[in-house]
Amino acid sequence: MKTTSFSLQFFLSLALVLGGVKPDPDPLQDYCISDTTIPKFFFINGEPCLNPSLAKSSQFVTSALSNKGNTNNPFGFNVTLTNTDNLPGANTQGLTMARIDLAPFGVVPPHSHPRASELTTCLQGTIFVGFVTTSNRLFTQQLRPGDSFVFPKALVHFSVQC
Repeated sequence: MKTTSFSLQFFLSLALVLGGVKPDPDPLQDYCISDTTIPKFFFINGEPCLNPSLAKSSQFVTSALSNKGNTNNPFGFNVTLTNTDNLPGANTQGLTMARIDLAPFGVVPPHSHPRASELTTCLQGTIFVGFVTTSNRLFTQQLRPGDSFVFPKALVHFSVQC
């Protein structure tokens, strides 16, 4: 009787522990286009979804990153982001995109993203990029047009226009 009770407690405890370490669930739907007509009175993870029958291809495209940003500031850089206002189809997709414009010798100061990695692609000129690991190892690279570099999640990184 004691062995059965112990076995039952063990398996119930194991089930509770394993239930707490499951990955994020798969989405319940293919997409959730942000309903930009609803006032934003409260914060949720993502925006409320538009009725899927009202979806249009135009909600999955943006030109927000097509224009150069103003780099006339002390650091000589500008960041233009996509969001649910200018790209409603990205809502709840776990993706963000940005355009970074660097003036000559412009600097994106050291920073990190605790929940996501970053991929940088050089389109024009040259960029010196780098990151520091938690063991204080520095990785750097000079990027030319067409080169891409990934900054691992949560590590301090920077970019400088050469």
